[in-house]
Amino acid sequence: MNLVQPGRIAHLICSVVMAMGAFVASQAQARLPIQSFQTSTGTKVLFVAAPSIPMVDINIDFDAGARFDPQAQAGLASLTASMLSKGFAANGEQQPAMNEAQIAEAFAMVGAQRSSGAGNDRASVGLRSLTAKPELDQALTLLSAMISRPSFPSDVFVRERQRSIQAVREAITKPETIAQQRFLPLLYGAHPYAADSSEASLNAISVEAMRGFYRAAYRPERATISIIGALSLSEAQSIAERLMSSLRDARRSRGDDQVAAPVAPALAPFAATSSPADVRVAHPASQSHIMVGQRAIARSDPDFLRLLVGNYILGGGGFVSRLYSEVREKRGMAYSVYSYFAPQLQAGSFVVGLQTQKEQTDAALQVVRDTVRRYVEQGPTEAELEAAKSNLIGGFALRIDSNRKILDNLANIGFHNLPLNYLDTWTAEIASFTVKDIREAMARHVKPDQLVTVVVGAGS
Repeated sequence: MNLVQPGRIAHLICSVVMAMGAFVASQAQARLPIQSFQTSTGTKVLFVAAPSIPMVDINIDFDAGARFDPQAQAGLASLTASMLSKGFAANGEQQPAMNEAQIAEAFAMVGAQRSSGAGNDRASVGLRSLTAKPELDQALTLLSAMISRPSFPSDVFVRERQRSIQAVREAITKPETIAQQRFLPLLYGAHPYAADSSEASLNAISVEAMRGFYRAAYRPERATISIIGALSLSEAQSIAERLMSSLRDARRSRGDDQVAAPVAPALAPFAATSSPADVRVAHPASQSHIMVGQRAIARSDPDFLRLLVGNYILGGGGFVSRLYSEVREKRGMAYSVYSYFAPQLQAGSFVVGLQTQKEQTDAALQVVRDTVRRYVEQGPTEAELEAAKSNLIGGFALRIDSNRKILDNLANIGFHNLPLNYLDTWTAEIASFTVKDIREAMARHVKPDQLVTVVVGAGS
């Protein structure tokens, strides 16, 4: 691979920086004309032209997240994604094999940045590059090799797995980690959404398991591509086709098409009762770490935006939320208290979290439960709703004030099959909600009698 000169990269980056200020000011106010198309491999692509800055951001989301992890191998999806940039095989005589140091140097030489990682639902691979040639062409060649021909070198894998084990060993001493590890199984049972990497599960992962997971899950038809940058539609189409055709051809040459795609396990019904779980775990921390919640909605639920507004009032709005007022301001029981919905492809969670002095754990819990119950039954006041709508609508521009944020929104729209005009209608839809809308949505999805509780600190 012929690499460009570092001096040329420095000059191009200076040009990008000079253009950045004008772009941020204009893009946050503009409608986003999202263009959608499909590659010959069946991959959905969303594209936004942003000509002000000579850069392109690309995100590839594979339906290859942790919800496909085998029960005894929690962490498999995450390790697989992290290893994509640690080495790739040669492509005949066209491109030599590269190790992780060579890959990092090659991206740096063309002024490009790459990323990879996995969450519960998706594994993501990202690229930020200059749009000038030959820089973009070389960056795309590297990205294509990462996703189509990863070599998963054994020595690097052992090192990365050990790093993950060390991180787990450190994390499990923290009360917030212990709380989550006890909380999620109450919501999800044996489903992978409840699984957390452990030393045993990481040690159970082999290079062969990782390669098998890659071959099964990293498929063009299971990918969604998001692109924003100074490109024409035809250029974006060419990039997407290039990346996915390369992946398809590499899979065919290895016989990966004969490997069955993974299937996510179904969620069993939420096992809440009239006397839901209340788990207490003793811990020497000075405060109790508390999580209260239940299983809630998938991202596709039509109540998503109503719950966004409703939760902003309850516990998502920081200093102006109900929970903050009742727990912190009126009673001084916690420095911080919050709530959130975490929707996923399958049903996500609703969580209230706080830390409080051990001796007032039960009193603080009672305030939280009473506040949630009263809010679900009565809904917000007109004043609370208007303030929430004003804050959310007023802050909308901050959600799309950079290429990175727009790319994240594109990825969300594409992966969750949201309408292409989702961002264009966001503020109008929020402005239309009434107190009745919010109250009914909260009542549909939050059941105060079914909230499970985990307390780490003040043991039973």
